[in-house]
Amino acid sequence: MADDSHLVEHTTGSVELLKGHFLHAFRDTVTLPDGGTASREYVVHPGAVMIIPLLDDGRVLLERQYRYPVKQVMIEFPAGKIDPGEDRLLCARRELLEETGYTAGEWAHAGVLHPVISYSTEFIDIWFARGLVSGERQLDQGEFLDVFTATPEELLAWCRDGKVTDAKTLTGALWLQNVLSGAWPLAWRS
Repeated sequence: MADDSHLVEHTTGSVELLKGHFLHAFRDTVTLPDGGTASREYVVHPGAVMIIPLLDDGRVLLERQYRYPVKQVMIEFPAGKIDPGEDRLLCARRELLEETGYTAGEWAHAGVLHPVISYSTEFIDIWFARGLVSGERQLDQGEFLDVFTATPEELLAWCRDGKVTDAKTLTGALWLQNVLSGAWPLAWRS
């Protein structure tokens, strides 16, 4: 691995800008690699999981949910915030059940996504789920979403055509395409 020390910025000060229920924002002062200084504003995020649920017939489970910041209904894979101290796989299991009503017989960890590296610490753990069994959803208070199915080909066409613009779902579609082609194998577990 290359030595990246010539790229690293060093924090010399930090000011809390906002501490909300969900987000925590800071403005840090940093020393740049050339000795200069700059400000960096960023949001601390607890992390999340995204699930790519595979039905036995080859379709995937997706959701439609209104996202207030962009003022539109978005097509997404099921996902949710990790609670403090929560195991990432347990969070994926919980979110799949809460949002879709499904449980899965097998799980595979795919990777990690950093959706907004320019201004947030957020990471999203990517999980695949199969052996799905339908049950009853357990939506959080104030959570409204529709669950539907699509073929991988439909999902990829929606990504291509701009119908799907959510970063995590676009990344999930890339993973799905490569897993289904055999290019990116997964280690499944019960």
